[in-house]
Amino acid sequence: MTARPVPATAVAADGTIFRDLDHDGVMAPFEDPRLGAAERAADLAGRLTLEEKAGLLFHAIVETSPDGTLAEGGGRIAERGIREMVLEQGIVHVNVHALPPTARLAARWANAVQALAAEGRFSIPVTISTDPRHSFAENDGAAFSAGAMSAWPEPLGLSALDDPEEVRRFADVARREYRAVGLHAALHPQIDLATEPRWGRQFHTFGPDAERVSRMAEAYLDGFQIGPELGPESVACMAKHFPGGGPQLDGEDPHFPYGREQVYPGGQFELHLEPFRAAIARGVSALMPYYGMPVGLVRNGEAIEEVGFGFNRQVLTGILREELGYEGVICTDWGLLTDTVAMGLPLPARAWGVEHLDLPSRAQKALEAGVDQFGGEQCPEVIVELVRAGRVAEERLDASVRRLLEVKFRLGLFEDPFVDEDAAEQVAGAADFVAAGRAAQAASTTVLADPQGLLPLEGTDRRVFVVGLDAEEAARLGEVVDRPEDADLVIVRLEEPFEPRADLFLEPFFHQGSLEYRPGLVSRLRILAAHAPLIIDATLLRPAILAPVAEVATTLVATYGSGSAALIDALTGAVPPRGTLPFEIPASMDAVRAGLADVPGGTADPLFPVRHGLGARD
Repeated sequence: MTARPVPATAVAADGTIFRDLDHDGVMAPFEDPRLGAAERAADLAGRLTLEEKAGLLFHAIVETSPDGTLAEGGGRIAERGIREMVLEQGIVHVNVHALPPTARLAARWANAVQALAAEGRFSIPVTISTDPRHSFAENDGAAFSAGAMSAWPEPLGLSALDDPEEVRRFADVARREYRAVGLHAALHPQIDLATEPRWGRQFHTFGPDAERVSRMAEAYLDGFQIGPELGPESVACMAKHFPGGGPQLDGEDPHFPYGREQVYPGGQFELHLEPFRAAIARGVSALMPYYGMPVGLVRNGEAIEEVGFGFNRQVLTGILREELGYEGVICTDWGLLTDTVAMGLPLPARAWGVEHLDLPSRAQKALEAGVDQFGGEQCPEVIVELVRAGRVAEERLDASVRRLLEVKFRLGLFEDPFVDEDAAEQVAGAADFVAAGRAAQAASTTVLADPQGLLPLEGTDRRVFVVGLDAEEAARLGEVVDRPEDADLVIVRLEEPFEPRADLFLEPFFHQGSLEYRPGLVSRLRILAAHAPLIIDATLLRPAILAPVAEVATTLVATYGSGSAALIDALTGAVPPRGTLPFEIPASMDAVRAGLADVPGGTADPLFPVRHGLGARD
């Protein structure tokens, strides 16, 4: 196998070089590289069968193989193998979870997918999408750890820097790494306003402040999409979750039946639209509605139907298309239509408010609402039957098909969908990218309290006892000892508090429920603090009730997805910590429960306000 497959080309009668995508030796308009994306998409859409159109309306999860070859059959999550999806069902948008372990093998797998697509009737290239891949958090339903790519703080950490240029730098690096291994679409940014402190999905948001989130969203899209018009070097972004997924009742997540209700007790629905207005103005290529079902929402005197946003015509057509003027792709969140069993656990379809409808009726309602594509589903035959039964007009599919094809043309995939394995190995995880990510992790560290002026930690003439910190990295601070009784300094890294749940698929990955630390942990910290000055690093992937921790800490800092090396860089001042809180730290769970789910900073007398942070010492 060569490091980079070269697409076969033909020469038209007028001398134009083109890819003979339909294998007939004649340059059709959709094959003409001189024409615009919209014209080419319209031409190709008019040539497709009903079955081929239906396939385009699905964005399915795909499995990979560790050696870079195509996986046969379904797998841990996917229902079918890639060959069946592409060549039999016509599904040419796939969402990859676990990539092969190296950049070279990931690129090899992506090339094998595109070679498979070239066997199809029109050689429609596959758009390969991904959830975020530069994280420390590993969540099969939301984000993946960096693997072969550079590691950065979670978006909450980027927000803590409050620096659009840093966000743009991250997005540019991520774009290069994505394209190098054959990824073309990002199922992010997540630009919800995280106004309910308990919501377990906020680690990939930029916090609750609409103005800050809007600025971050613009910079993010600039780095990934390279401006409002997609091109061959762009990664197409799917911003989520319209019209804002933050105000969940009691902070519960609508991935699960108990979290389906979305509420606006403070009357702030319009505020949650602001980041999406900014993203639309910046040319975002796709938007994803959330699972949530608005309850008791009245807008402009009109009651909004209490069904999930993916089924809600008032929201998707009325607000998004007609009012906001959005013309891009609308793709549902994953799994609105069918129940799932994965990794041995069930998960009901997120058909909130329409649970009583059968599968075809759910699909019909979503199409009528304005949806172009179904995420995480693999049932195009359902759409075919809806059209043949006269329940959905084929012309309705055509509008969505043109939008979806146009993105592929703008990304340059019809001209060349292949990547270079050698280049992938050089770009993904490049040393300067890794260094930039580590520096951002360190800089985003937020110093919450340091009354004795311990920071920065200078020199190595000390004995250190550490918990949750890599001992080899901790040796940069001094001698690492095995007992706190022998230490001059104790450093403890805390995971964020949450209530473990494991009855439904994805529940174990979502940190939900109470924001309080276990009482035994606080007692343990108090014992450690009796031996030596205690530095506590609180991981904040959502707010935490830090008051008991702050009482025992000599110095308290917060991080948002950082490695041990980056934390030590911040503690020593090698990279001055300049993060400020992207959200407030509530005083208590009583304050959280009394707050308004849709209002930023809605808790009384917070322990630390939003934007609090002592910054680097001179």
